[in-house]
Amino acid sequence: MDDKREQGIVLTEAQLRSRRHRSIAIALALGVLVLLFFAVTLVKGPAVLVRPI
Repeated sequence: MDDKREQGIVLTEAQLRSRRHRSIAIALALGVLVLLFFAVTLVKGPAVLVRPI
């Protein structure tokens, strides 16, 4: 199994660091989006559920 891993693409330290920074940025953006949706839901209150069918 180690043989297959060594034959694959090996990333440099800079590429691994870049991947980590990108993953952290995506996670933070997703967290902000979740908080934004939560805040909008709190501001709208129960009016979110009151709508014509």
